[in-house]
Amino acid sequence: MDMLSAQEAISSNKDAWNESARLHKNTANWNALLEDVAKPGFSRLDPTLTALLRKVGVDGKDVVQLGCNNGRECLSLFGLGARTVVGIDQSEAFLQQARELADASSHEAEFIEADIHHLPRGLTERFDVALITIGVLNWMPDIALFMAHVASTLKPGGSLVIYETHPFLEVFDPTASNPMLPVSSYFQREPFVQQEAIVYEGETESVAAASYWFVHTLGAIVSGAIAAGLQITHLQEFAHSNREELYDQYEHQRAQLPLCYTLTAIKRPG
Repeated sequence: MDMLSAQEAISSNKDAWNESARLHKNTANWNALLEDVAKPGFSRLDPTLTALLRKVGVDGKDVVQLGCNNGRECLSLFGLGARTVVGIDQSEAFLQQARELADASSHEAEFIEADIHHLPRGLTERFDVALITIGVLNWMPDIALFMAHVASTLKPGGSLVIYETHPFLEVFDPTASNPMLPVSSYFQREPFVQQEAIVYEGETESVAAASYWFVHTLGAIVSGAIAAGLQITHLQEFAHSNREELYDQYEHQRAQLPLCYTLTAIKRPG
């Protein structure tokens, strides 16, 4: 990266996420979440991810989610039988919300504030399953280094599960006059820079700390996982969107785009 180090980008992203946390609190969605989390069988995992996690096997396992945000998905994992769940995020403001949700639920998840590049030693080879969901990979400046840190949390034979937006979708701007026209390169290396607050429920015009969104090709993601000692066992692309509602317009096209994907990999012993 020119003029900006990876650590500077990570630090600025942390500030941006902390500033945005309050915008996701005391909304209709938050109030519904706070009410629902206390109910038996609570889940905010969609059918695609639920089916994949059942196939990989979460029942009786120790699970870590990297980039857990407000913990709603962490708490959902108990419904699939997870024995223990740890959520890691660098935003203390969102982790405060996660702990509030946990207090309202019947489950005890552990939430840790940490930059993925500076994980506490106690997390090394602790987990059977590591989960990454939408909107995590693009905050990482170096995808290969990120994968190495993720792999470090897994026991030998443990599984990585990714459910993410397809990187090809990054070439489009859903707010453009012609949202179907590519506006950036799939191979762009420099991050997109945003000065507005990060909000995934509705829209905002408020100014916040700069956030840096990095585009990684599917090849770079797969190669990063392999380099980290992870053996790819599954990769599937889908035509449905798992992003904000603004991206729903890319569904059901005559010339359909890949909108999201799932990937699983196993940590090789030794």
